[in-house]
Amino acid sequence: MDHDLPDYSALTPDLLAETCRAAMAECDAAVAAVAAIPAAERDFANTVLALEEAEEAVVKASGAWTFLSYTSPDDALRQTAREWEEKLGKYQVGLGFDEEQYRAVKEFAGTGAAAALTGEEARLLERVLRDYRRNGFELSGGERAGLRALFDELVEIGSRFEQEIAEWDDGIEVDRADLAGLPDAFVAGLERAGERYRVTLDYPQYVPFMANARSSALRRELMAKNQRKGGPRNVARLERAIAVRAEIARILGYDSWAAYAVEPRMAGRPEAVTAFLDDLRSKVAVKAAADLAEYADANEAAVGSRDVQPWDYDFALNRLKRTRFAVDDLRIAEYFPLDACLDGLFGVMRDVLGVRFTERPDVPVWHPDVRAFDVTDVTDAAGSGGAEDGGGGREGGEPFARFFMDLFPRPNKFKHAAAFSLQRARRRADGGYQRPVSAIVANFTEPAAGQPSLLRHSEVVTLFHEFGHVLHGTLTRTERGRFAGTATERDFVEAPSQMLEHWCWEPTVLNRFARHHETGEPLPKELLEGMIAAKQAGSGVATMRQIFFATLDFAYHSPGFGGDTTAALRDVHALHGIPYLAGTHFQSGFGHLFGYDAGYYGYLWSRVLGDDMYTRFAAAGALDPATGDRYRRLVLERGGSADGDRMVREFLEREPDNAAFLRELGLERS
Repeated sequence: MDHDLPDYSALTPDLLAETCRAAMAECDAAVAAVAAIPAAERDFANTVLALEEAEEAVVKASGAWTFLSYTSPDDALRQTAREWEEKLGKYQVGLGFDEEQYRAVKEFAGTGAAAALTGEEARLLERVLRDYRRNGFELSGGERAGLRALFDELVEIGSRFEQEIAEWDDGIEVDRADLAGLPDAFVAGLERAGERYRVTLDYPQYVPFMANARSSALRRELMAKNQRKGGPRNVARLERAIAVRAEIARILGYDSWAAYAVEPRMAGRPEAVTAFLDDLRSKVAVKAAADLAEYADANEAAVGSRDVQPWDYDFALNRLKRTRFAVDDLRIAEYFPLDACLDGLFGVMRDVLGVRFTERPDVPVWHPDVRAFDVTDVTDAAGSGGAEDGGGGREGGEPFARFFMDLFPRPNKFKHAAAFSLQRARRRADGGYQRPVSAIVANFTEPAAGQPSLLRHSEVVTLFHEFGHVLHGTLTRTERGRFAGTATERDFVEAPSQMLEHWCWEPTVLNRFARHHETGEPLPKELLEGMIAAKQAGSGVATMRQIFFATLDFAYHSPGFGGDTTAALRDVHALHGIPYLAGTHFQSGFGHLFGYDAGYYGYLWSRVLGDDMYTRFAAAGALDPATGDRYRRLVLERGGSADGDRMVREFLEREPDNAAFLRELGLERS
């Protein structure tokens, strides 16, 4: 493949720095060349497209090279990548404030040729002009200089906020007796501290402990540590960032950062977001109250107490699933070895979307755990063999994309699960098509002595979710990089990923690959039926938690915020009936407050859309290739080249609604 990717296995800090520095110099020279074109000679290709081409070197460096700030096991390389991520971030801010670029674009925008543009070309020019307006080009030069300094500061704060979370190392020490109920393989994977065991905040340890440890006091201790992640320094950084955002909004004439941030999204106005969250909160409150009553029953049966606090929720839900539905997450995990899950995922996508994934062990990677795959079209999808036999199709020509998987936790690695774009798709100036590259970074359960990585079903859902982003990024067919893949509205971008989660609950899908890692036996029918029956258990509490996160984020960025993020946190806790854990500051480890600032509501907004889109598959069949082809063409391939609401309407052939979302929670639309 014609990728300009680093040799990740041999990368050095000096080479990374040299490449990033050269990318900025290349961009500077290209921008200067565009600026030098006489106004009378300007056209779309030598101005707007040329500026996109000029920026590409920096976009690539920001994607493929500084990505190592999240993943490299080498301290020096990771630190250098982080430094250049910040430098390139500031540089890209500067591009948006460049007077000569603005002059060049405005000269072309005033021509008849600009007025005659259609399709992606017209959309690109409109978006570029909107960016300039939102960067203050209708203000004086002095005001713009102040704005740029504020945007630069946000880049700095965000980098340090993320670094603090990534390097945070905390946990609790427990006796062997405190691990009763957890499998021997889990215990064997814990770090020892003499005769005691250390349970960290990494998901593969935190989640099972919170769901299985009988001691409420120990669960409280571990949750408190998790909600102090990032520490007081991140609280201070966040409060400064919120103040900077508010000042930017004020200078630009918006009443809040929320108003500024929401303007280019599907919601459009803060009032639409507030109404959306208020409506959901009132509907979900009924289900959440019913869930908590069930939690109290389950907790009383297990430990003799009806007093259920937030650190008891996962334990009580786990007991409820075990007793009422015979669902044991750790037993179910025995039927989801990672490789089988990948085979199943790839097989479903082959049959539904007509694409094949081929592992490439020869591709250089940044850590031995990382795996690389090429993506090709299946040109003859007539065969419908299962995941085991690879199906009956044949590969359609050369690979058109690549993706990496980095799935296990390690020190100083990105702590959550996310998909990253390492190289975006686009039509190059020479007429060729730049092939996209993505990466999934996660923290799934690691292989243990004598057994492979066994995924809890919730981890399988996460795998499918993040792969939805990879599909969005690699199946895109847009001409312009500005609209490639996930470069769509922030409150739409999660919809394809959330829709893909539905396949994790389809018996016809799970029966293709869920096999016991030792015996090869399929997932027992009673376990599968129990999983599906238990799907709505705790759905109200889980959704209320998402509403809580979205409301907190929006409160921080709306008029009336007083500057004390912990005080606002307590208020939002009270609004949602979720007790606040004294002495904690969850916001210090809430990484989405950078990148999804005033946008966390988008997870719920897009879930409504994703659930609605899946109704087409539910009606036609989860593995229906005709529906998959329409979805690929109308949504995935278009990236951000059309508005999200338009793509959804065209795929559904009707107006979207929230009926499917409410049904998923166990509620009827009301």
